[in-house]
Amino acid sequence: MHGIGGIIGALLTGVFASKEISGLNASVLTQLKGVAVTVIYGFAASFVILQVIDKTMGLRVTEEQEREGLDISLHGESIE
Repeated sequence: MHGIGGIIGALLTGVFASKEISGLNASVLTQLKGVAVTVIYGFAASFVILQVIDKTMGLRVTEEQEREGLDISLHGESIE
């Protein structure tokens, strides 16, 4: 939701920005380009980070750990 709110806010800045008040010449197209670049950069950076984590320590637990339960297998916690 946070990302959607930011995108809407950025686009509406292009709609409601007034050069006379703010001194900015923001247009919806300019704001849309900025949003697109930010979304693409965020996706690419996240993809690279996830690939590095996957290659170094893995993103998933084993099937045995899932069956046993993550509280027990990862944290040593029990119900008792």
